[in-house]
Amino acid sequence: MTSAGRGRPRDSSADLAILRAGLELFIEGGVEGTSMEQIAKRAGVGKPTIYRRFSTKEELIAAAMETIVPHDVSWTDPDAIETESPHALVEAAIDSAAATVTTPQYRALVARVLGSAVSHPQLMAIYWERYILPRRRQAARLLARARELGTVAADTDDDVAIDMMVGAVTYRVLQPNPPDVQQMRQYLRALYRQIGLLPH
Repeated sequence: MTSAGRGRPRDSSADLAILRAGLELFIEGGVEGTSMEQIAKRAGVGKPTIYRRFSTKEELIAAAMETIVPHDVSWTDPDAIETESPHALVEAAIDSAAATVTTPQYRALVARVLGSAVSHPQLMAIYWERYILPRRRQAARLLARARELGTVAADTDDDVAIDMMVGAVTYRVLQPNPPDVQQMRQYLRALYRQIGLLPH
């Protein structure tokens, strides 16, 4: 998202409307079925309002995708990782994560993202660079902290462990009968125990 620059403060309600419209249209029709014109119409704003914030629809969709991700997860705070128990940080994040990934909207979004990774690589490139990589770096710090404390094996490959955690959830939510919130809580705890981020 670009800077608003000088002048009148940017309208936060317009920001939200644009991102919501972008997410809805992407889920409904993918990248090819989403245009700046459609987003502007659904959001109730003019195209110049959108272009002051985003230069391409891929940038907009990437930012819109991020709105569905919980941002109250304490293990994303570098200070918390260095000072608090990895077990406590992971446990504190489970309820929010389980509630998010079991929604029909999240499930539909995952399906769209997987399809777009091949057909529209620019979208995934933007999302990966701006949003996924920072989270992976924080997850690697969490794993390193757990390794220092002896709960994660010393020879654990961080990239493999992170891929296992993300891939397991993705695979689980795309099954024909996806888990409900309680089942997902149980699954996440079992998954994190396997990695060493929760005690057995």
